[in-house]
Amino acid sequence: MTNEFQDRVALVTGGSRGIGRAIALRLAGEGAHVAISYASRKGDAEQTVGKIRALGRNAIAEPCNVAHPTDVERLVARARNELGPIDYLAHCGAISNLADHNQLSYDQWRETIDVNLNGTYLAVFAVKDEMTARRFGRIVTISSIAALLPRKMQIHYSASKAGVMAFTRCCAEALAPYNVRINCIAPGLIETEMAGVLPPERRQEVIAATPLGRIGQPEDIASVARFLLSDESSFMTGQTIVASGGRLMMS
Repeated sequence: MTNEFQDRVALVTGGSRGIGRAIALRLAGEGAHVAISYASRKGDAEQTVGKIRALGRNAIAEPCNVAHPTDVERLVARARNELGPIDYLAHCGAISNLADHNQLSYDQWRETIDVNLNGTYLAVFAVKDEMTARRFGRIVTISSIAALLPRKMQIHYSASKAGVMAFTRCCAEALAPYNVRINCIAPGLIETEMAGVLPPERRQEVIAATPLGRIGQPEDIASVARFLLSDESSFMTGQTIVASGGRLMMS
């Protein structure tokens, strides 16, 4: 294993728990200093920071609603000032819920788009100019297989995550001349609080329909993110990698 992450700086939004936390700890374990953001779980964020520091790395946690430009600007400025120029961004901050089409309100639609899609724009655009100027940057966005399969109870969520895929592709072409790569991960059902929106019977149906026969773990996605942020994926940009235990197979 190389030491390419040693003393680099990573920013992980939504890094206090779930997939974001797993990515933050994976990168810290390989030598990166890590800034994480959290929406409301200060205790979880402080616990994650403690684990990162126990690995001998510098770490900070900053509250941030990724749908608010001023929050994102403050997060990036603090990360840069306290840890150094940002080399890696893993944007994991998102929300998910279920709503029948007869119950899906415009406010619910707008909130989901604001956090999941507009938040992706704000996070990426807050770091991309610094990365292009330094001619180095690696970015991972998180979508979902819900963007690739019909989801009658997730019209808003699926649309927002499909937008993340398109955003990633377009940014990849725009940023490639500056040695900045951006790729996307589309997880299947992962053992996180977000998976809790599914009723137990539906959860079991999903597992039964998964060829590998299990729910995914945050560490599974962290491994994919680590690959996409590393030089092992040096000839990849603009790609969406599906990690769903075989539930969705791309041709």
